[in-house]
Amino acid sequence: MAFTFFFRDQQVLERVVEHLLPSLAGRSHPRIWDAGVAMGQEPYTLAIIFAERMGHFAFNNLRIEATDVENTGQFARMIEAGLYPKDELSRLPDGILEKYFETNGKPGHFRVIESIRRRVAYQWHDLLSLREIGQEYSLVLCKNVLLHFQPQERIDVLRMFHRALAPGGLFASELTQEMPPELAPLFERAIPDGQVYRKLEDGG
Repeated sequence: MAFTFFFRDQQVLERVVEHLLPSLAGRSHPRIWDAGVAMGQEPYTLAIIFAERMGHFAFNNLRIEATDVENTGQFARMIEAGLYPKDELSRLPDGILEKYFETNGKPGHFRVIESIRRRVAYQWHDLLSLREIGQEYSLVLCKNVLLHFQPQERIDVLRMFHRALAPGGLFASELTQEMPPELAPLFERAIPDGQVYRKLEDGG
């Protein structure tokens, strides 16, 4: 399970969202795949960033599909409920706790508000199965996972992500994870100083 926390790599996520928003304008129900989500902090962070930048109607058509190979039992229930200990929220930017979280009666815990929870759906998935969970994603996000794979495994998983993306869709990874040169025909860099790539259609 990847280690993460709310608003980790906030600047990177905000830049991805800003870069993606113009292409979402013409899509009726845009889909995002966040792979390797640990306890769910990242997809909820992403949903909050989109909520801050999209109109109400457009945001209500957004779907973030979150997956992880290890989230079963307690962690899966935590993601689905959007319920987190107060300590998990210590790094939230100013105003986010009051706007997007609520108390629910469980001491020391806060719940992601319903309008954000409705945008995130969690399911178990093993990336090394090389079976994509769907098609036509506007964005695939996979951070702090690929570094645990062998080089050929990374290439195979990235090919799967390419298949899952819509034409011109974006793939984003952690800053330390360069795109393998073998996949140059499949992706082009979309942001000069970040690991964000656009799907190319003329690759093999």
